[in-house]
Amino acid sequence: MGSFHKSCGCARQGRCPHPYAIRYRDAMGRQREETGFATQQDALDRLTKLYDERRNTPRDQAELKRRLGKQRFGEHAASWITRQRHYADGSVRTVHQLLQSQILPALGSRRLYTFTPTVIDDFIMSMEERNVGLATQQNAFDTLKKILLDARRKGAIPEDPFDGVIAPGYIPRPVTIPTLDEIHALKDAASDGLRLLIDLMSGCGHRNGEAYAANIERVVADDVYRITEQIDGVKRTPSRLKHRKAGEFREVPLPSVVRESLLTYAKKYGADSHGYLLRTQRSPYWAHTTLQYQWSAARKRAGITRKLNPYSLRHYFASNCLSKGIPITDVAEWMGHKNIIMTFKIYRHLMPASIGRAAKALNESL
Repeated sequence: MGSFHKSCGCARQGRCPHPYAIRYRDAMGRQREETGFATQQDALDRLTKLYDERRNTPRDQAELKRRLGKQRFGEHAASWITRQRHYADGSVRTVHQLLQSQILPALGSRRLYTFTPTVIDDFIMSMEERNVGLATQQNAFDTLKKILLDARRKGAIPEDPFDGVIAPGYIPRPVTIPTLDEIHALKDAASDGLRLLIDLMSGCGHRNGEAYAANIERVVADDVYRITEQIDGVKRTPSRLKHRKAGEFREVPLPSVVRESLLTYAKKYGADSHGYLLRTQRSPYWAHTTLQYQWSAARKRAGITRKLNPYSLRHYFASNCLSKGIPITDVAEWMGHKNIIMTFKIYRHLMPASIGRAAKALNESL
């Protein structure tokens, strides 16, 4: 079943304060050791639990776990990503890029059952030594964790390989927010299509690809726009929303300025049979290259020297909402964030004197 011992050199180990350790063989037949047990009984209880789990596991199931455990990480990662049907095309490309550039070169040939917290720590340290950016470190760590925890759920990894591991600490940089004058200058220098995109991103919080999918039929009320899809900026094809399943949507406030922009563009250029507005001479949809070319030209004509990019318009939307006292929970929902944690990390500083405002509000009722 296994054994227990103390690794200290005390003469009377039964009375010394040092913890007990246990040794046993896991389902793969590999010898394992755990420590930190205060008493003999604690060590025996742990050994008994491990023995019962192993004895009660059917032989064919144990054999399956052994085969999975011997699988190479690269092979399991390839299988895992094909099962992520909820991922949008852009997310799949991001995962592939992280695997190829960061994870597989270091861990691709390692067998799954050999992953331990030490292996994960070494991987993080290797990224630090190569001066990989903190944002990339965190994304690579998160991707690795999803894949390995999937393998552990299937029984390929006997113990949690992330136990005690400290994840890379990434704090988003303060965002660059355009001023209203800069937005107006960009719109004055922009094409009609780019002007519509600027309105959607700064007024409704659209992502780039969601703005490419501007659709007159998505105006579901005078003050509500329903975002149902995005245009893949590389493939130029409709795709489901980020962090949403196929068919899911989100509704956002539609300021009258943006509604008028949509109606004016539709009246001047018309929409296709499905209501889409933005297109080019050679394609029915915009792409990242279309936006980048038009944005750079408009920024130059407007005389803007600050390093603003199209995504800065989403930051303007968030800033505008929060400065008007709109709850950050609503802002996170409208912007399509997966959870409020990221919204809070990026935009917490845009909520000026929130504690002071709370104190004044509470004081009115005291």
